[in-house]
Amino acid sequence: MAEDLTLASPKNAPPGPGTRSRPRHVYVLLVLLPAALVLVVLRFGAGTADGGGAAGGKTPAAGTFAALLLALPAILIVCHLIAGLFRKTGQPSVIGEIFAGVVLGPSLLGWLWPSGHQWLFPADISGPLNILAQLGLVCFMFVVGYELDLGAVRGRGQTVLAISHVGVAVPLLAGSLLALGMYGTYAPEGLGFTAFGLFIAVAMSITAFPVLARIIAERRPGELRVGPVALSCAAVGDVTAWCLLAVVVAVAADSSPAGVGWILVLTLLFCALLHFLVRPLLQRVLSAPGRATGPAVLPVLFSAILLCALATEEIGIHAIFGPFLLGAVTPRGSAPLEWALARLRSVTESLLLPLFFVYSGMRTSLGLLGDAEAWLWCLAVLVVAMAAKWGSTTLAARGCGMGREDSMAMGALMNCRGLTELVVLNVGLDLGVITPTVFTMFVIMALVSTVLTAPALTLISRRYAGT
Repeated sequence: MAEDLTLASPKNAPPGPGTRSRPRHVYVLLVLLPAALVLVVLRFGAGTADGGGAAGGKTPAAGTFAALLLALPAILIVCHLIAGLFRKTGQPSVIGEIFAGVVLGPSLLGWLWPSGHQWLFPADISGPLNILAQLGLVCFMFVVGYELDLGAVRGRGQTVLAISHVGVAVPLLAGSLLALGMYGTYAPEGLGFTAFGLFIAVAMSITAFPVLARIIAERRPGELRVGPVALSCAAVGDVTAWCLLAVVVAVAADSSPAGVGWILVLTLLFCALLHFLVRPLLQRVLSAPGRATGPAVLPVLFSAILLCALATEEIGIHAIFGPFLLGAVTPRGSAPLEWALARLRSVTESLLLPLFFVYSGMRTSLGLLGDAEAWLWCLAVLVVAMAAKWGSTTLAARGCGMGREDSMAMGALMNCRGLTELVVLNVGLDLGVITPTVFTMFVIMALVSTVLTAPALTLISRRYAGT
């Protein structure tokens, strides 16, 4: 017995690396693995015994909660793993998280293992998952509005406005022309062309400002001379696109000119309220010495985000616009605000946004593109979107006096769509102005155009190296 306890005696030499790792291996194999298998057995058993659950096939609230507790770790772990793989290939982690949503959706997991997909994501959790995803989305839109620095446009005003607005106007035209061909086959039944055409046009004109900022930040210092100009153009283009999307939402909500006009008037009044009342109030509160602390600011900030989301939802545009506008008018530079914002961003990007990606992935189904015609239209969407955005921005940059390398880099950067495109597409699907088939086509376009951004920048840099 004494020999068995010698390892615990402080008189003995410390165990080697192999010996130290044995308890971890034992714990994983004989504790965690059996516990996981118990959950699997209980989950499958609950679904097969007594006719598959409660009477009528309805899962009680406790069952829905348990299913959500199982789905959420799976979502977060898969998003983290795939994001890590994409980071190793030089892609922003957000692209990997978007792909993770598609992987966990019906396009891959549901296709390869239908029963497993149904078990992991039963229909009962769709509602709670959507609520958490929308909560993450409104918080993310506040961060997007806060990070927009329109002051950077000063000094580059004419160049930035010209490039950014060309990068919006030409895709708008290309999108509206493409919508003419798609309307008869792919528009929702009973929807007028105005709402459908406007939405397709706006979806073509999007640039993902947050993803663009990450791509530029991850390049080597001095590698992208056009980085600051591209960020300014993306900021102006994003503001323009969000304004146009607000018009689309207003048209979809009330097709009469008077109704649309009233919604836009209420939106302008809300913007004025934020600028002339909320902004000075925030400035006064945040600058008061000793009164504002980070832990005190965080719940106030979160409450303001939710109330602004509620306001724009009730106005008739969309809940995402309120937090975006609040972020745009929020004063910068306050230490308590930065503390609160760092915590809000951490929770949003690490925990809530992955749920939005998976929810979007669950709405993306490659099976809807079931024939050659649908795939040809999907290819047309991709080609038209990239040619209109990349080509128009490159030509505008050349026209403003930039060199060939910088102009091509501007086109590649402005062609990045990523997360912002997903936000817009989900708004369109929720409003009923696009079908799930069109949603899937545009998700593919957003993924391909965004994934190509970093490699395109590398190729452009090599092509013009030494010239």
